[in-house]
Amino acid sequence: MDIRPLDASMGAALQAFFASVPEGDRTFFKEDVSVPDTVAGWTTDTHNRRRVAVDDDGSIIGYVAVLPGLGWSSHVGELRIVVHPDHRRKGLGRELARHGLIEALELGLSKVVVEVVADQKAAVEMFLHLGFEGEALLKDHVRDRDGQVRDLLLLAHRVDDTWSSMVAAGIDDAVGGGS
Repeated sequence: MDIRPLDASMGAALQAFFASVPEGDRTFFKEDVSVPDTVAGWTTDTHNRRRVAVDDDGSIIGYVAVLPGLGWSSHVGELRIVVHPDHRRKGLGRELARHGLIEALELGLSKVVVEVVADQKAAVEMFLHLGFEGEALLKDHVRDRDGQVRDLLLLAHRVDDTWSSMVAAGIDDAVGGGS
């Protein structure tokens, strides 16, 4: 498995990846990934950072995006991660999140947020283990395709604080951030 930047040649493979995600999971996507122009636009987007996890057979099995804010929130980025159902609970989501955090640092962001449906316990726990902390619980904020409302948890990671601690401890070179 290899994690690499998304490029224009990957549009069809990314479309196939999103089509393989169960309908119930796609409920929680902010964009309609079934629209080819949406995914095609991502392959040429230079403002946001997007990477994909590619399996040995060339198929996409995971996706991560860091979407920097604008204006008064330009120091904050949103992290989005999707893992193919057959590859969940194997550490791929954690690896994609780590890549996303490094991308955030490279973009000069000081804070990264992620939105997680509150009852997705494994995802919440993964982000907490990566240093994210709860910032907000939005009651009945998300409606699934069956009309059920669910709570949304907003988690945040202050990447600049974490990176400063790593530099002070001398371990930044070990994770690819040394100068």
